[in-house]
Amino acid sequence: MSLNLTITQVWKSYGNSPVLKGCSGIFQNSGIYALIGPNGCGKSTLLRLMALLENPDQGQILYYSGENPLPQDRALKRRITLVLPKVGVFNTSVYKNAGYGLEIRGIKGMEKDDRVLQALKFVGLVHKKDQNALTLSSGETQRLGLARAIVIQPEILFLDEPTASTDPENTKIIEKILLAMKRETNTTIVMATHDREQTQRLADHVLTISQGELNEL
Repeated sequence: MSLNLTITQVWKSYGNSPVLKGCSGIFQNSGIYALIGPNGCGKSTLLRLMALLENPDQGQILYYSGENPLPQDRALKRRITLVLPKVGVFNTSVYKNAGYGLEIRGIKGMEKDDRVLQALKFVGLVHKKDQNALTLSSGETQRLGLARAIVIQPEILFLDEPTASTDPENTKIIEKILLAMKRETNTTIVMATHDREQTQRLADHVLTISQGELNEL
């Protein structure tokens, strides 16, 4: 059964500065949701809250698989993932970086090998599987971050500015990867961006954050 997300009257402040002011929304269909708005409007904060990396000051963030909300435990957190704009990599091969999420889940052997190679092929990096990940370009590193997410087969994938600091070639590649994910998987993608043209190319649903409030276009 598919994983759905509902947020209701979510507030978040840092110090005395409110960032989110009663945001509500429903993410219940596969495809791409775009969160748009200027830098500093709260897009990244909302992604971290929805990815269960932080708690809201007020309001609810609830995941459903059926009628009842799911406990926010490790099992749920392994069904979702967040890819940040600056992907951290380990000083080891591209292959080992891509397979890290499977390692911590205890998935090894042929299943791990198949899933890692498929993910690297999906993002166009299988030919660099033995290369040290620290030697990749910024665009390739971002694609490695996507591979690391894809390999664990998330039901909801949160992306924070997935083409930030990437060159035009890698931006096009990343956009093709996201469109392929939309066609070929059941993953729901929630993507923060300030690029309205990119939103038009990719998004099925567009939400704006303005003055701390979330609205659907």
